[in-house]
Amino acid sequence: MNPPTAMTLETPPEHPFAQFVRILGKGKRGARNLTREEARQAMGMLLDEKAEDTQLGAFLMLLRHKEESPEELAGFTEAVRERLTAPSIQVDIDWPTYAGKKRHLPWYLLAAKCLAQNGVRIVMHGGGAHTAGRLYSEQLLNDLAIPLCRNWQSVQETLSKDHLAFIPLQDWAPQLQRMIDLRNTLGLRSPIHSLARILNPLKARCGLQSIFHPGYQSVHREASGLLGDTSIVVKGDGGEIEINPDTNSHLYGTTAGVSWDEEWPALSAQRHVKPASLDPAHLKAVWRGDVEDSYPQLALLSTMALALRGLGTPREQAFVLAKSYWDNRDKSI
Repeated sequence: MNPPTAMTLETPPEHPFAQFVRILGKGKRGARNLTREEARQAMGMLLDEKAEDTQLGAFLMLLRHKEESPEELAGFTEAVRERLTAPSIQVDIDWPTYAGKKRHLPWYLLAAKCLAQNGVRIVMHGGGAHTAGRLYSEQLLNDLAIPLCRNWQSVQETLSKDHLAFIPLQDWAPQLQRMIDLRNTLGLRSPIHSLARILNPLKARCGLQSIFHPGYQSVHREASGLLGDTSIVVKGDGGEIEINPDTNSHLYGTTAGVSWDEEWPALSAQRHVKPASLDPAHLKAVWRGDVEDSYPQLALLSTMALALRGLGTPREQAFVLAKSYWDNRDKSI
C-alpha cells in the first residue's frame, strides 16, 4: 500500500497567466474585457508557450462566450506581429481564407487568380480543413494552379513571378494553428479563427476580412482601425471573402484610422438555386470558359471589385476593371 502524499500546508504561488483567466471569468459582475495591453501580454504568453494547456482552453472558451472586443483583437494582433520574422515583402491584398465553403464553390479563388494575372499581388493564408462537409482553399490549390509556399522566402519569389501565393498558418504561426486545431477538442470554434483574419502578417496595402456572424463586422473594422490598418470587412458567403450576388453587401471599411461604409446592392433580381453538390471540376470549367453560369460570374466579378475597392478604386470603376480582367484572362489552367 502506497503511503499517503503529504498535505499542502503552504499556499502555492499563482501561475502568471492565471490573472488573465480571472479577469475574463470572475462572474457576471466581476468579469471585464481585457485592455489592449493585457491582451497583448496574454497572447504573448500563449505564443511563447508560457501557459498551461488547461489555461489555454479556459482562456479561449471564456473569450468565445464573452465575444472579443476591438481592443482585445488589436492587442492579440500586436503580440503576433511582434513575433513574426517575415521579411519586407510588397503585398497589395492580404486574403485570409479560414471558413471553407458548403453552399457554393469557392469562386473567390478564381477572383484572386484573375486579379493576380493583372498584377495585383495577393497573399492568401488559411488554417486547413477543420469542419466536415466544407470545401477549403487548401484542397484546391493544386487543381487551380495556385502556388503553395511553405516559407516567406518562397512567398517573396512566387509573388515576383505569379503575383499570388498561399502560405499555411502553421508555417508562420504554428502556435495559432494549434489553437485552431483545438476546435474538435473543445467542441466550439475558438476566437483564433477571427484573429487570423485580422493579422495581415506582411502589412499588405489592404486586408480583406470576411466575418459571417452579425455584429462582428464592426468589431473587426474597429480593431483594424486601432492598428492603423487599411481593411474592408464584409459578411462574405459562408464566411469566406466572396460577395454573394443574390443579396445586398455592406462594406465596413477603415483607412488611416477613419471608418467608412458602403452598401452594394444585389446584382441578381432573383436568387440563384443552390447547387445540389459541390463539384470542384466546375471551377476549372468556368475558368476555361467551357460553361456559362450566372452565379459564379457575378460572384467572382463582385469579389474582384471588392479587392480593387480596397486598393482605392471607386465601385463603378472597380466593376468595369473586374469585367475587363475577366474577359481577357489567360484561360489555361
